[in-house]
Amino acid sequence: MKELVEFIAKRLADHPDQVEVSETEADGVLTVHLKAADDDKGRMIGKEGKVIKAIRALAHVAAAKSGRKVRVDVD
Repeated sequence: MKELVEFIAKRLADHPDQVEVSETEADGVLTVHLKAADDDKGRMIGKEGKVIKAIRALAHVAAAKSGRKVRVDVD
């Protein structure tokens, strides 16, 4: 999951070297934390949150294939 979110985020960012993705798991839910440069956070979220919703949807599909639950947070 981390690799998927990192791949997408780095392609969206103006400063891909500042994109950091980490994972934590608690209560059976995998949480993916996405950190980016302040200039790029707006790109990750998108207008009305459409970009982050799309990233979350892709993560949910990938997680469902492996029988897991996932959350994607932008820090």
